[in-house]
Amino acid sequence: MNKIRTILSAVIATAVIATAHADGDLKPFILGNAEGSDMASAVSAVKEKLKAAGFEIAGEYSPYDTATIIAITNDELKSAAAKTDFGAFGVSARVTVTKGKDGSIQVAYTNPEYYGAAYRMESNLSDVNAKLASALGNKGEYGPESGLSAKDLEDYQYKWLMPYFTDRLELADYDSQAKAVQTVEANLKAGKGGTAEVYRIDLPGQKATVFGVAMKGTKEECAGDKYIMDSIDFKKIRSTGHLPYEIVVKDGVAYALPAEFRIAISFPDLSMVGSNSFASIMCAPGAIQATLEAAAGGSGS
Repeated sequence: MNKIRTILSAVIATAVIATAHADGDLKPFILGNAEGSDMASAVSAVKEKLKAAGFEIAGEYSPYDTATIIAITNDELKSAAAKTDFGAFGVSARVTVTKGKDGSIQVAYTNPEYYGAAYRMESNLSDVNAKLASALGNKGEYGPESGLSAKDLEDYQYKWLMPYFTDRLELADYDSQAKAVQTVEANLKAGKGGTAEVYRIDLPGQKATVFGVAMKGTKEECAGDKYIMDSIDFKKIRSTGHLPYEIVVKDGVAYALPAEFRIAISFPDLSMVGSNSFASIMCAPGAIQATLEAAAGGSGS
């Protein structure tokens, strides 16, 4: 009888979650269980749990002292990304350990279902969600006050005349995929434009590679990760998983998502004007494009 009750409870819980998401309840981030009493111990504990759950740690990045971002992937994410045009943008999930203003350690991760829909991936990645929840806990999705449906995310636009996911930036064009990947990686390692490589993931069976890019703002201050996050990541529970930005190299061309889309998809409720708004980082889109072009070896380098 207890076993039957357990199965029924699981079925009901799954149905509730599915119904909530169908109603437009997807949010970009998920809060996990607290880990450790300090940043170092929390990061160590989180990494061990991720490895035990079968995730590959692709890279790690601390954009400022109070945050560490762990970029992860697995076979399911790689497979889903490889089946979808420009699915490479969604091949990595980000797990974050952030110290809040009250000194608490916040463990969170990007919602694979949310970004999978936003990047038009064929799989809803619910199994990846379940594995992350099992490893790190799930205390609820967060970000905007109201979530977005998968359908809304697939055709997301922050405001009229703002870019869609399909309005990608072409940063640089090369004669071959190998030359493009080699150039981007070399430029990131050299710190071109004030950038650095956080991770590299090659998609199986497809001429596509994604780089996670740290932006320090040394070429263009407005592109700096800390500058951006100081301006717009102001809520009690931090949205650190917005970082890092991506460069996708596909068929010899280096692409990025325009900031008006890439920032908005992580902060869809960010106001247009006022304090902590898009207006407060008005210089960011052009600065980010110039920085990523420098990293890709394009015309802005």
